[in-house]
Amino acid sequence: MLSSTFRTAVSQTARHIRSLHQSAVRCGGGGALFVHRDTTDNNPNTPFEFTPENLKRIEAIIKNYPEGHKQAATIPVLDLAQRQHGWLPITAMNKVAEVLEIPPMRVYEVATFYTMFMRKPMGKYHLQVCTTTPCMLCDSDSILAAIQKKLGIKVGETTPDNLFTLSEVECLGACVNAPMVQINDNYYEDLLPQDIEQILDELKAGTVPLPGPRNGRFSCEPAGGLTSLTEPPPGPGVGVRPDL
Repeated sequence: MLSSTFRTAVSQTARHIRSLHQSAVRCGGGGALFVHRDTTDNNPNTPFEFTPENLKRIEAIIKNYPEGHKQAATIPVLDLAQRQHGWLPITAMNKVAEVLEIPPMRVYEVATFYTMFMRKPMGKYHLQVCTTTPCMLCDSDSILAAIQKKLGIKVGETTPDNLFTLSEVECLGACVNAPMVQINDNYYEDLLPQDIEQILDELKAGTVPLPGPRNGRFSCEPAGGLTSLTEPPPGPGVGVRPDL
């Protein structure tokens, strides 16, 4: 049998281990309620019409697919609607179905499956904090905590001024630059808590910070500097044996 001292030590250790079994809170995307429920800002009377410019974009998008296969354009046209409105009310999804000449259910199926589509109001800036293993090992928890403290919101919430919405997401494919945060379409990488605080201050001031690594790296080269390809490449044929 285990000694009482050992059981106590295990219990104390377990309390300090980060819980990994819970899914991240979603902000109105694929993890939200699948069934639509009318609200004051999302109902069949919510105004939505594509702008003339976006209608032209839709025509160009549809031309990328074979004739008779407009449904294939569902994802890019939904994305266009979301970029125009900021999120996807039921009327925006219905309009997508109308312009693609498909049943609305075909659009609902896509919008409720992919977490990139937001079906409730979002802030101007969507902060997506990656907490998957590589980022977690590089202390993404401190980045998430810094955002929550500075903005006074939790995951899944929006600031009262509708400027920021905070999400916790799975891998965004920038593991070598962990920890990282995606803000709208931009990646901010190699972050420290003070970096994300500065980024938030700049966004509040109305400027868009330069995306990319924040630790001086140009891209995703080794953090300790290059270990190979440190010199300009030789010209064609240099170093090649003449008998080969």
